[in-house]
Amino acid sequence: MKRAERQYALVDLLRGARRPWSAARLAAEFGVSTRTVERDIASLQVAGVPIYADHGATGGYSVLREHSLPPLALTAAESLAVLAGLALLESSPYRRAARRARDKVAAVMDDAHHAPVHEVLGLVRVVDAVPPPDDAALVDLLPEVIADRRVVRLTYRGEDGATTTRDVETMGLLRAGDAWLLAGWCRLRAAVRGFRIERITRLEVLDEVPPARDPALLEADLARWPTRRLDHGHDAARAPRRPPDAPPR
Repeated sequence: MKRAERQYALVDLLRGARRPWSAARLAAEFGVSTRTVERDIASLQVAGVPIYADHGATGGYSVLREHSLPPLALTAAESLAVLAGLALLESSPYRRAARRARDKVAAVMDDAHHAPVHEVLGLVRVVDAVPPPDDAALVDLLPEVIADRRVVRLTYRGEDGATTTRDVETMGLLRAGDAWLLAGWCRLRAAVRGFRIERITRLEVLDEVPPARDPALLEADLARWPTRRLDHGHDAARAPRRPPDAPPR
């Protein structure tokens, strides 16, 4: 995460928190040192963000209430839907952001809704048929490298157990059945491929600017699958020609 993005996320986190966050807890949340967090906070304070520190055993950093955005007016059912949806991202590359979003929703939820919403959430169970990747840091890195359109060198374990090393120009993420896939232009196969993230055993971000690829290449590959876009709820369902969890070739 870039410095500016981290500072923006830090302000959002503190703005939605009910209690102060210590520097150590913030450092763990963003995967940086406490010194980096303290430098970020000092920079934000200089820029005029009203972050203040509470001292003592239960102290930490907070943002003045006047700087907070007005809370969303969610009904109990809407709060339940949002929290349940975010909880489903726990095994996804967006899990850290989803956890922060859940804290924000819980912080602005109407007090009368807390008990019934959390009671229903406690009755929801998720059976993950796909085991999570062994390297949690690798999963957390994926959204950043995809947003930057970086080239990655990954070690991948196929369905037959064979391991290959491939250079991939990242193009996006796919949700296929119960698995998340990294989509990209595979230079080994000279084609678009999808890689199940639980089978990626190693990932290295290369210092290279990839060539521009025609977006139609990915769209043509996705045309074989029943897919839908997440932006604005647009549904682009298509008749499947192969199962959505088919392993990359």
